Amino acid sequence: MFANQVKAQQMTTPDNSLSVKEQSIITISALTAKGDLDRLKTALNTGLENGLTVNEIKEALVHTYAYCGFPRSIRGLQTFMQVLDERKAKGINDKIGNNASPIDETGSKYERGKKILEELTQTPQPETLTGYSAFAPTIDTFLKEHLFADIFERDVLNYVQRELVTVSVIATIGNAEPMLRSHLTICLNVGLKPEQLKEFVSVIKSTVGKKEAKSAQKVLDEVLKTNKSK
Repeated sequence: MFANQVKAQQMTTPDNSLSVKEQSIITISALTAKGDLDRLKTALNTGLENGLTVNEIKEALVHTYAYCGFPRSIRGLQTFMQVLDERKAKGINDKIGNNASPIDETGSKYERGKKILEELTQTPQPETLTGYSAFAPTIDTFLKEHLFADIFERDVLNYVQRELVTVSVIATIGNAEPMLRSHLTICLNVGLKPEQLKEFVSVIKSTVGKKEAKSAQKVLDEVLKTNKSK
């Protein structure tokens, strides 16, 4: 699945620019994390017009909760419900899109999540926990079993789209540079190009603000420098 998702991303963006759907995913995710519901309504309408399906937007909004919490995610979903009702009243029938495929739950959920994390980071996961995972092993379990198994295994969004949601939320909430660094690196691993990540920062600047974009750009510069030296 991982290799196919990378190949799909490379095929859909031959000019190394973000698609309009990807730009909408960034804007919707950032505004959800910020809690700017008025502008989110506009972004949700734009996302639908740009070709995102109802289920793709739902999935993006659900995904945000893992990085900015249930309150922001649920308010985003409630706002989306309003948008859909308003569009339906105008006679607009939006494409629902695919539901998530059944997940093969064979084997340990922890090991499935661990494998996905290894694919995303392109780094074997250590057998012995360290850092915050050793300090609080419960969060390591939640991360691998829930975030990387329950959420990332769902195929409504691919890895590229999920990582765009992730970095958009992290850049918006701020003060989470280590996580932003990790996920910008994953963005490169799953097929996003440096030019696309620079464009991501530009979208954050226009959507969230100069301060957040400046911080994101600083982290991105570090990631690109490190990646170039490999």
